Amino acid sequence: MKRILGIASLVFLFGCTGMEQSEQDKIRQMNEQKEWIYRRHDEKTYTILSPLHREREPYPWEQGYAGRHPKITKEAFRCRGDQHNPPRAQGKSLQMVHDCGGLQKHSLPIRDGEEFIYPILLDILNYLQAKTGYSVVVTCGHRCPLHNAYADNSAYNQTSKHMIGAEVDFYVQGMQDKPEEVIHLIQQYYQETPAYQGLSEYQQFLRLEHVKLNVSTPPWYNKEILIKLYLPNEGRDFDHPHNLPYLGLQVRFDRQKGEKVLYSPELSAKGYIRY
Repeated sequence: MKRILGIASLVFLFGCTGMEQSEQDKIRQMNEQKEWIYRRHDEKTYTILSPLHREREPYPWEQGYAGRHPKITKEAFRCRGDQHNPPRAQGKSLQMVHDCGGLQKHSLPIRDGEEFIYPILLDILNYLQAKTGYSVVVTCGHRCPLHNAYADNSAYNQTSKHMIGAEVDFYVQGMQDKPEEVIHLIQQYYQETPAYQGLSEYQQFLRLEHVKLNVSTPPWYNKEILIKLYLPNEGRDFDHPHNLPYLGLQVRFDRQKGEKVLYSPELSAKGYIRY
């Protein structure tokens, strides 16, 4: 008896489900609205083209690279002075010279209301990174007058263009023992850069001889820059304690203003902001 009742219950449940589904279908059919799609005889459809391969655009942080290394910016030129450095006795009088506070106490040189380093210095350094695949190490960029005297109080250094943002000392990591090759690449920069095409005064380099300098190797120069090679026993001061040969770049001519770049005490002393 129980078995018969169970079967009857299942038949009733399935019967109800079927009736409900039938009612839902009727309601859906009543609510359905159909409309013919009309097209003109001269209608045209758009052809769906196959997608073309597209190179991935670099991420923002990848755009800041020269070769495999981050681009050198004016930040690498900030003064290396530090007030924690001990006073140094210099000169025959053994006068005590104190260091400056570096980037925490003053800015880079100011031009047109903004911090400024001559762009040609940055362009050449980044060119070297891209060409060699090695990192360029800036050993000395901008020096305020106080740090310049602390680092090297020699008479020759008192008119250094480091104080006006027109000079940089550096070496190429991995090519420390090949400075002549780096000099050749700097000359090559002027041969390859479109802005200098056809300008012999920039593409042709001469040697500065018979002039008393702080290097034994006659420097190379064109209208815009001068290149100095410091041997392991030359140019050693507070910013260059290492025994590696290094190169110095000086800006001789400002292409933007069309004038020579000259050191002046007023420009070096008042050309930056003190914090």
